Amino acid sequence: MSAPAPGLDTDALLRDRSTRIIVCCGSGGVGKTTTAAALALWAAEHGRDAVVITVDPARRLAQAMGLTELDNTPRPIPVDAPGTLHAMMLDMKRTFDEIVEAHADPERAAQILANPFYQSLSSTFSGTQEYMAMEKLGQLRRSDEWDLIIVDTPPSRSALDFLDAPERLGRFLDSKLMKFLSSSESASGRAFRLLGAGFGIVTGIIGKIVGAQLLRDVQTFVTAFDAVFGGFQERATQTYRLLQAPGTAFLVVAAPETDAIREASYFVERLSDERMPLAGLVVNRTHRSKVPRLSAARSLAAAEALEETGEHLVTASALRLHAERMRIQDRELRIRESFTSAHPSIPVVEVPAQPEDVHDFAGLRRIGRALADPENRPGEQSTPT
Repeated sequence: MSAPAPGLDTDALLRDRSTRIIVCCGSGGVGKTTTAAALALWAAEHGRDAVVITVDPARRLAQAMGLTELDNTPRPIPVDAPGTLHAMMLDMKRTFDEIVEAHADPERAAQILANPFYQSLSSTFSGTQEYMAMEKLGQLRRSDEWDLIIVDTPPSRSALDFLDAPERLGRFLDSKLMKFLSSSESASGRAFRLLGAGFGIVTGIIGKIVGAQLLRDVQTFVTAFDAVFGGFQERATQTYRLLQAPGTAFLVVAAPETDAIREASYFVERLSDERMPLAGLVVNRTHRSKVPRLSAARSLAAAEALEETGEHLVTASALRLHAERMRIQDRELRIRESFTSAHPSIPVVEVPAQPEDVHDFAGLRRIGRALADPENRPGEQSTPT
């Protein structure tokens, strides 16, 4: 077995006032939302003014905090702590609307918001959710109302799409086609004067393909939106650089399962390629025995010996349960080792499996204590035999 990975000290990470942003990413179903909520609660209870934002449209964050719902505005969460706790769920269309209203004059903003093409773009365009996540993160950071922002990203590999979103949306809005369509809006434009009737023929053909009304909607939108588009790109670039800067930490969350650990490796490599600051790996829902030196084989042998005598059958059953737990532990350790052997320098912390789903502060506190407990850092454990 290879040397254990270094331990991830999440307590020190949260207590460090220079840590201003923590981004939790990972595949679906690994407890990422619960981890983000537990980190935020732990931070508030240790004096930080924390806000946790989920980009996942599911209601898991609200449920983990015992709430029925969250919205696009940070909501204060009552907690008896020296710090404060807020939580919100990203509403991508509302965020898009707010940006338009903030960066366009009232007449132009009203024109954009009423445009059917904009309404479709702000609700369904691929990448809009991730782009708006960048915008909202930038807004929260610029407000300086909280000294710690924790981001719960969407499940699966789309969790890191927000790193590409500004460039993707920018390419679309700045594309030759969009420029071509917007230039036809003004008959007095230079392009129209140069192309004359030929330009009208081309836009007429496009109108027949996509529909004349849609073409007019696109033309009107691009013309109106051009005044605020530059600000979108600039702020997204600033937020991207903020994510790369000291004070930001990415946590990859996984379960001790082959597919989840494989996804964790993907996230680690992608973050490295993007030069994003990775704090470490959180392995959720692990199973560890309190008596690791009693192997599964020895436990089964002892159980069989007791069963042959017909005595101490309760003890024999306990030994068989222990043997099963040791088999699970050995399998999980092998899976974890596949990650640590490929990424030996990445700090790791484990969170034991909970007896039931986490849906209140008591459960979140248990997760927080597990994240902060040195006993759950593989680099500080003795290797089971």
